[in-house]
Amino acid sequence: MVNLVYQLIRTARPRQWSKNLTVFAPAFFAGLLFEPKNFTLAVWAFVTFCMLSSATYFMNDIVDEEKDKKHPIKKNRPIPSGKLSKGLAAVVAVALAGSGLITGYNAIGTYFTVMCIVYLLMQICYSFYFRHVIILDSLIVATGFIIRVLAGGIASYSSISSWLLLTTIGLSLLLAFGKRRSEKTILAEFQGKETLAETRATLRHYPDSLLDSMISISSSFCLVTYALFTFQAPAQEVKGNFISLLPSIFSTPKWMMVTIPMVIYGVARYLYVIYEKKDAESPERVLLSDKPIMLTIAVWLTSAFFIIYLMQGGLPTFL
Repeated sequence: MVNLVYQLIRTARPRQWSKNLTVFAPAFFAGLLFEPKNFTLAVWAFVTFCMLSSATYFMNDIVDEEKDKKHPIKKNRPIPSGKLSKGLAAVVAVALAGSGLITGYNAIGTYFTVMCIVYLLMQICYSFYFRHVIILDSLIVATGFIIRVLAGGIASYSSISSWLLLTTIGLSLLLAFGKRRSEKTILAEFQGKETLAETRATLRHYPDSLLDSMISISSSFCLVTYALFTFQAPAQEVKGNFISLLPSIFSTPKWMMVTIPMVIYGVARYLYVIYEKKDAESPERVLLSDKPIMLTIAVWLTSAFFIIYLMQGGLPTFL
């Protein structure tokens, strides 16, 4: 029984729930994250998408069982390895999807549930068709992040900056094409040992030059739109003894611009992971294991929190 529960948890992929943290982004940048009602609704949105995303992982593993058996890494997953039956996995997938939709509707409302249904339908279409179409497969993966952000905004009653949404598009495309680039690298390493191309046929049709171009475009797009997002942020008046020593232009600056170098470094480090470490097949694993990226995210979050929340009423007088 304990082993069965363990296999179910493995198939649910809790590590990938980190992707669902994007539902908090609209409330965070709107300065509403710590408002009790907005925060509670965002938490319910997170819980809902964790159930829905896990349901899609069960479905994907059922659909890809035969292909995963030929994959040097995925063959160890519970379903292709025979440790979890497809019948039980299907029941769990339906239960998670149904529970997610019911939770979303009861805790948040109709519009949020519609977004959840769109997400589920898109994932079903991806599993059975879109994943086999070059370019479109990566675009669908990226769209999943965009839906999460939109759903988070709906759930927490937070307005979403158009530049923030565009930044999300750029970042999600970078993660999607970076994932394909790393998968292609693994294909090259195992070719002749494993018929890895059979596990994802589209990889055979992705020229390296195309993936490199899309990664370059996506990363540039992400950085430019994030910079514009920080430019759009309202100027914040800051008072204090330290600020009074600086030129007057620093009294009401757009402080979010301070975070731009952190984002540049984070993107550059991720490109290093793709091309040098060749370990971006699982973006969530990179974000949770690569120490420089983890430190960059921590510093960026701390800086953004300080600017958005602590500087709203001015810095403490001792500054």
